[in-house]
Amino acid sequence: MFTAHIISQNTIYASEAIQNGGWQLHGDATRIHDSLKFATLQETSTSMHPAQVFELVFVMLLAILALHWIALRLKLPPAVALLIGGGALAFIPGLPVMELDPELVLVLFLPPLLMDGAYFTAHAEFRRHIAGVLSLAVGAVVFTTLIIGGVTHWLLPELPWAACFALGAIVSPPDAVSARAVLQTVKLPRRLSTLLEGESLLNDATGLVLFRFAVAAVLTGTFSATAAAGQFLLLAIGGIVIGAVLSGVWMLVMKRLKDEQLIIISSVLLCWAAYISAEAVHVSGVIATVTAGLLFGWFQHTIFSARVRIRATAFWQIMVFIFEAFIFILIGLSLRAVLARVGGIDVVLQQMAFPVMIIVLAMTAARFAWVFGSEAVLASLKALGVKRANPLGASAATVLSWAGMRGVVTLAVALTLPETVPGRDFMLVTAFAVILVTVLLQGTTLGALIRLLGLVEDDDSSTKLSESQAEAMMMAAQKKAVEARAYDSEGNLIHPQLLERYTRRATMAEKYAGNESEHIDRLNAHFDVILAAVKAGRDELMRLHRAGAIDEETLQSLERDLDIQEVGALHAQV
Repeated sequence: MFTAHIISQNTIYASEAIQNGGWQLHGDATRIHDSLKFATLQETSTSMHPAQVFELVFVMLLAILALHWIALRLKLPPAVALLIGGGALAFIPGLPVMELDPELVLVLFLPPLLMDGAYFTAHAEFRRHIAGVLSLAVGAVVFTTLIIGGVTHWLLPELPWAACFALGAIVSPPDAVSARAVLQTVKLPRRLSTLLEGESLLNDATGLVLFRFAVAAVLTGTFSATAAAGQFLLLAIGGIVIGAVLSGVWMLVMKRLKDEQLIIISSVLLCWAAYISAEAVHVSGVIATVTAGLLFGWFQHTIFSARVRIRATAFWQIMVFIFEAFIFILIGLSLRAVLARVGGIDVVLQQMAFPVMIIVLAMTAARFAWVFGSEAVLASLKALGVKRANPLGASAATVLSWAGMRGVVTLAVALTLPETVPGRDFMLVTAFAVILVTVLLQGTTLGALIRLLGLVEDDDSSTKLSESQAEAMMMAAQKKAVEARAYDSEGNLIHPQLLERYTRRATMAEKYAGNESEHIDRLNAHFDVILAAVKAGRDELMRLHRAGAIDEETLQSLERDLDIQEVGALHAQV
């Protein structure tokens, strides 16, 4: 993931002969296949001992915990604290210079984070707003790439157009990890949240493909818009097919596994299997992973048992937390290496600060222009009588425009730029600046902007059941199932307590549904009693164990029951 001191990887690309006036581009990984071959040269230096590497990782984990705690105390998005903290750690005397391996970063971190986002996606909302998601994930990324390309060429006319568009492709897609990290701290209307989350899942594929076409054009001097569009469709369709087929096979295997640990491990490995398999056949690894995640999330309710689902969810939450935290702290730690590449902070301030600032402003303005331009189109269609045209409104469009945080994909892709690409150092600095500005500025102000604009849910949810109404229907079904089994074949009641319990629960749920405000106090008091009973039971259980009256196995078995009761009561409290 990183090397000690500076072990730089200079990737030197050589172009192949162009056949039939065109070339082929495959995959989402940071390699250009078929049309471009590369050889990697390493400048070796004294590296850290493996034990020292582990010690450094351990220190980074401690820093993650401390920075996350500080972020919670200061009510900041954790990504902001981690980014700042990582940048500060990078300049501690004696600490090795960290240089990200971009290919390893993408293949290690991106698949599980994409899978996690896709797994928990609200499928109905995603399908409902797929046109808006694709508008952002494809249209906005292409539009921003063109704008940044034009602005960069205006600022630095000595740069070839293809190199300018390569920079545009680097900074154009908002990052899935950054979006997740910031959106977890704010509350958004359902439609707006779906658009942002859906965009972050798919736009990396667009940005990566555009980047590769731009770099290939720089090195070969050849570009075909028709070939690029056709190749993009091929990559996308191939990714969908690979993700769908692989997830289907994977789920069939998991259904036949009996061991809970094997099932959970298999669920984790699916993300890397989808990504690596797609890359191996030269299609989109990003889209393959997202497709697998969407299908897995849809069918997991029938594949996982309750025990597996609880344990798997807990495992995934911890793993995703660590991965996200590592990404942001590694971005901060890589600042020193980026500055070393370009000649130091003085070079950045004197030669690059102004054009970088203009590009960041242009990137932000391009997103506003695309979002509000789309709003104008939807408003026009609605005025013409198109029923499906439903503009977001000025407030929601403003938040959508402002929520364009960049992250690890932008930096990783920038680091893969061949040494021979003109303006490479400037592109690296711009990529890092874009990440800093969007995460630190937009990430910290997004919540305040949402509150200032007073956003409310604007989806038509009148046909949707509330949680309490759905719970009442669920409990009515449970009561019906118990009633059917509460009597024997001769009509004798054989399960009176179960029948009474489920009848009471169904009756209470029916009374509560739609009248939540009238019962909140009694409901909370009810679960407070349950929590007190759980605590008393746990205290007695521990007393028995400490006294030697019960063994460890009995303790763990009974404590698990208490834990389930406690989690249920805490979840039910309003």
